[in-house]
Parts: sequence; structure tokens; C-alpha cells
Amino acid sequence: MQNRDVSRRSFLMSGAGLALGAAMGGCQTLGGKASPAKRIAVFTCDVTPPLGTPIYSSYKGLAKVETPLLAKGIILEQGGRRFVLCAVDYCELCNSTHTLFQQKLADAVGTDIANVAVQTVHQHTAPMADTDASRFLEQLPSPPPFPATSSITGPAERLWAAAAKAVATLTPFNQVGTGQGKVERVASNRRVHLEDGSIGVRYSSCKDPKLTEAPEGLIDPFVKTITFAQDGKPIARLHYYATHPQSFYGDPRASYDFVGMAREALQEREGVFQVYFTGCSGDITAGKYNPGTPESRQGLCERLLKGMEASVAATQYEKAGDIGWTTVPLLLKAREDKGFTEEDCRAAMANDKAADSVRNGGAMGLAWRQHAAQPITLSALHLGDVSVLNLPGEAMIAFQLYAQQTAADRFVAVAAYGDCAMGYICLRSAYAEGGYEPTATSVMPDSEDALKAAINALLAGAARAGR
Repeated sequence: MQNRDVSRRSFLMSGAGLALGAAMGGCQTLGGKASPAKRIAVFTCDVTPPLGTPIYSSYKGLAKVETPLLAKGIILEQGGRRFVLCAVDYCELCNSTHTLFQQKLADAVGTDIANVAVQTVHQHTAPMADTDASRFLEQLPSPPPFPATSSITGPAERLWAAAAKAVATLTPFNQVGTGQGKVERVASNRRVHLEDGSIGVRYSSCKDPKLTEAPEGLIDPFVKTITFAQDGKPIARLHYYATHPQSFYGDPRASYDFVGMAREALQEREGVFQVYFTGCSGDITAGKYNPGTPESRQGLCERLLKGMEASVAATQYEKAGDIGWTTVPLLLKAREDKGFTEEDCRAAMANDKAADSVRNGGAMGLAWRQHAAQPITLSALHLGDVSVLNLPGEAMIAFQLYAQQTAADRFVAVAAYGDCAMGYICLRSAYAEGGYEPTATSVMPDSEDALKAAINALLAGAARAGR
């Protein structure tokens, strides 16, 4: 059975216990009677690790680069302040590794780390990057295969160089366009409610008719697109869509999979820079429409691309508003029940008879526990009636829909998979229902309240940004 969490949480057992909170953070606004000019630059960097690097989710050494793994993003500038949005073709960036990528970009463009949002696209044919976990594994007499720290810091250095070079290309923009297009037969909810009251699991590839014939369930069927333009000429497009972005995994190849295929195809067709962000997809996969064949992957690519093209075609431009940037701290505490304690994590990590995925999972659980006492910083970009929320972890789709409904008068795009150290962020109701995500998550049911409070605070920053 294919399982998204073979690396980090496959050894964990279900349980309960966590309180967390979100408090209001800072809001930077760049308005005024005479608004400074706004500029944008784009950057791309190949962040593929060296051959031989253990790749999620098999932890086999990387043997083939089917497509390069890319980090793509934009730099925004107004009034001497700069902000960065970046999407990386990695499975996850966790703990201080996520901070490393943020800091490299901040240093490269000359801004504060709080002004940099780094999200992973979450392909499973890519690294699960947690150098804190790697340091624990390095201390073992017989460690399992794991990505060496240098295999992650090297790509981070290349990203710094690409962003630093892009600063010299900052160019004016005076319009922001928004559009959305419906994506047919790609996303489906992973949680299938069965007749016996249990929750079936529809993984990213699925051949079980009982699961594939079930309805799509709760999804966000739209891809949302934000375009930065100068006098009607597009400079860069950001796309936001919610589904697990892989059609296959488990072998030692690197690939940006069907979402990257669609992204790069559109860039080639249009001649316009394209970035793709994965939305709240903790419980969303392509499993209903993907039996795992090459043909099904091509079909997913073509249908996503069609939705992206529809979103572009629907784009309407407005004068670019002043740049606002809101930050909010979110505290998520580690679980303390059976399977999640420090003792359990260390035991799983050290068990040389356990699967590589279980041992890596123990190390990542331990790394998360040592960082959980400190809040992580969430951010949001505001431009006129547009807000982009940058969220952590594998949040369920309901959080994305909540954000859009909370600010129904705004164009709200949501990117998840920032710092992914905490794993899944579930609705409280999911814990009562059971199923995969609430048994794998490292946080407790009241995480729903904390994340929704943080979303409210981020969206409240849009009103202050408009002043």
C-alpha cells in the first residue's frame, strides 16, 4: 500500500494531546499619499540534490533525474522594502532547513527573514529535507540511508546565488491580474466515507474500485492565478491549486511530476514566467483518477494545464495596490501520547531492524519535538483586493475553503507546505472519524482553532494594508 508518510510518521501511533495558539503579528504597509513605485524580479534555480542522495519515499539513492527539481519565485519591491514568494520542488522543508532556505533568500535580496515565504510543492519524487533529523541519524552506529546535510545546503547556496542575481533585474509593474479556472478530474478527497462507517484511504495512486468509484468528496475545484503585469504585458504568473502533486513514487528518480509538467508547459507556450504553489492538500490526492500509469500521469498534466489556461484566460487586471505584508506567530506543541514521546522517537530511530522509513521517521519526530516549543511565523501578501496566505504543514482543504469564505470580498489564494515539521493539521472532526491523517499528525484537535485564528489574523492584516 502506498503511504505518504513512510518516512516520518509511519511508526507513529494515534493518540491525543496538544494545545496551541496563534497571536496577532506584525503588518507592514507601504502606502501613503505618494506611493513609491513597485518592482518585480523572477528567479529560477535547479535544486536537484546530487546523485546517490536518498530520495523520499523509498530512501533509495537518487539514480535518475527525470526532470530537474526547481525553486521558482518572485521578488517584490516597494519603498525600499523587498518581499519574496518561493515554491520549491521538494517534498518538505522542515525545522531549521526551512529556516535556512528562508534566510538564504533574505540575505540574497537584502530583506528580513520574516518577509520571505518558502513553500514546497510537495512532490514525493524529491527530498524530504530535515537536516536536524540528519544530525541525529549521523550519531547512530548503523544509521539508515538519509540525505546528507551537504546535499541540502548545496542547493540552498545555489538558490542564494540565483536570487541575488535576480535583484539586478527588478522591473516596474503597475497591474495585478486575477483569474480562476476549474480543473476537471484531478483532485479528490483522500478520506472516503464507507458504508460501514469507516474511513477509506484513497492514496495518490489507487486501483481499488470501491475507492475510485466513490465521489470526489470535498475539494477546491479551482486553480487560482495571480499575474503581475506592466501596462497589460504579463511578467509573472502565480498559480495555486490544492492536490497532492504526485502520480507515482517509491523509486529512485527525481521528478517535478504532473504539476511541474503543466507549469513548465504553460511557461513555454506563453513565454511568461510561471510559479506553481500547492494549496491545503493534507486530505486531497489525485487517487480517484490515477491508477499509477504513465498515461494517467499525462492525463493529469493535461487536465491541470487546461484549468491553468482557463484561469489565465479569465484574468482581469486592476491597478496594483500598495504592498502589504502581515506576519502571525503560530505555536504548535508536540504530542505526548504513546508513539510520539521523545523516548518513542529515539527508539524508532535506533531500531536497526526497522524499515528505513520508520527510522527516518523517528529522527524527524525527534527534531520536531525539539523545535515545537517555539512559534513558527506565518505570512500573507496583500495587494489591493488580493491576499496570498502562506501556511505551514499539510493542512486539510477545509482550512483553504475557510480562508476564502472568511474574506469572500477578496481574491484569496492559499499556499500550504511552508515549514512542514508538524505534519498534518486536521479538523477536530477528523479525529472522531478516524482514518489516516489524524493518526499520523503530530498535533492535537485544538490545532484547528489555532490555525483558523492565525488565518483570521492574516486576513485582518489586509484591512490595515489598505489604509
